[in-house]
Amino acid sequence: MKFAGRSERAGLTREQASAIAEAQKEALSEALGTSRATKIDSAEVKAELAVLKWMLGVVIAIAVANFAKQFF
Repeated sequence: MKFAGRSERAGLTREQASAIAEAQKEALSEALGTSRATKIDSAEVKAELAVLKWMLGVVIAIAVANFAKQFF
């Protein structure tokens, strides 16, 4: 509650200082929670992209094999 103490010394009432400190605490915890979710979502997207790359590679390999089969 250092923030509330500093706010009180700056001229705010104890109730105002406590309310501001609590609001700031909630806002920061929400922001941190969002960034964690974003990092988790990012990891999931990267994993899905890796699977898609493999699938595309297999499809291209099959297409090339079918094309080559026509000439040999």
